[in-house]
Amino acid sequence: MTAKRAPKPAVRKATAKARANKAVRGRKKALVVRIPKVDRWNLRLYVAGQTARSIAAFSNLKRLCEDRLAGRYTIEVIDLLKQPQLAQGDQIIAIPTLIRRLPEPMKRVVGDLSNLERVLVGMDLQEGAAR
Repeated sequence: MTAKRAPKPAVRKATAKARANKAVRGRKKALVVRIPKVDRWNLRLYVAGQTARSIAAFSNLKRLCEDRLAGRYTIEVIDLLKQPQLAQGDQIIAIPTLIRRLPEPMKRVVGDLSNLERVLVGMDLQEGAAR
């Protein structure tokens, strides 16, 4: 006695138009810029003296804020050589470190902020592929 196999379900192939629409939807999501509705952004940059990395971090941050936040931000620069006790409050273990205090939740990015995409994703200024 031979057992009969159940017929395979029909597999629907995606049409070329459906694949193209799906690709376009994926691209649109990558281009969306989402900036939380906040009157003021409160940013704190921890540095150690006037080193090249500290100066680069401040310059990159200033340029980013002018481009994306247009006057809706405050930057507080804290030099840990002058005020080392302030590092403990925000748990700073590397410098330069950028802390976004407002809007909540608090976010942080470590480094000289030269990688724009990483900073945008880290500060929640843009949706990125890393999410």
